[in-house]
Amino acid sequence: MATFTELIGAKIRLHRIAKNWTQEQLAELSNTTASYIGQLERGEKDIRISTMEKVALALDMNIYELFHDEQEAFLEKQKWVWESILLLLKHPEHKQHQAYRILRELLEPSKLD
Repeated sequence: MATFTELIGAKIRLHRIAKNWTQEQLAELSNTTASYIGQLERGEKDIRISTMEKVALALDMNIYELFHDEQEAFLEKQKWVWESILLLLKHPEHKQHQAYRILRELLEPSKLD
């Protein structure tokens, strides 16, 4: 089971990636550093509420959304999906993209059929 710090970090990374931002871009917008954002996303560093608010505002979201939202509630019901996402988020982005390509090859219908 993931810790609270890991869950918040995963949510930050998901929202950052959804915006196609680098850690450097989010750091600049939230007045932090890229290395700090990386540590948060990996669940290695506890986040202060004031910093969480800055990050949430930079991501154009409400701080409360980092604690709960409808999409995450759905994913959390699908434990294996949620745990897979958390597992992927612990790895560098190039490894995440590699895993995505493998899954896509396995799960998409073949274009040769």
